[in-house]
Amino acid sequence: MALERVVEDILESARKDADQLKAAAEREKSTILGLASDSISSRKAENDKRLEESIRRLKQQEISSAELEAKRIILNSKKEVLDQTFDDALKELAKLGDADKARIYGKIMSQGVKVIPSPRVYCPKGEGRLVSSLPGVGSVHETEMGPGLVLESKDGLVLLDYKFKTILEGVWEKELKNVSNVLFG
Repeated sequence: MALERVVEDILESARKDADQLKAAAEREKSTILGLASDSISSRKAENDKRLEESIRRLKQQEISSAELEAKRIILNSKKEVLDQTFDDALKELAKLGDADKARIYGKIMSQGVKVIPSPRVYCPKGEGRLVSSLPGVGSVHETEMGPGLVLESKDGLVLLDYKFKTILEGVWEKELKNVSNVLFG
């Protein structure tokens, strides 16, 4: 019987050791799972923070991009309106009657002869009669060109471009801000 008792004691001791090892393993398992859970939570919080920051940056980039695109569209629209206004103004100048053109050509010649005495005058076809009687004109040459005059010195070294388009472009450049303010407020 003593042998059975010894075996029983050994088995009981082994069971107790096994139970203690299982309990220790469970505690260690719980500790490891707790640490892993804390690590996962910490990483998840970091990832959530990075995700929120990325979303915020992307939203800001999209907003900035949309604002920039809207500005580009507005500027392009304004440019189209300004270009159309320039073209309309040039068309109105081209429609001027002979009396108005003769008056403008007279003013051009009065300024031009101060720089080029007796210049060769180039004018649009059919408008030579508006220029030939003006004081200071050297010779008149009708050519294919828009309304206005081009004055050239006899030696061809000095050329003054008084075409309406050229004059309008100069005025336009100087007054673009004012024109824009009138059109767009």
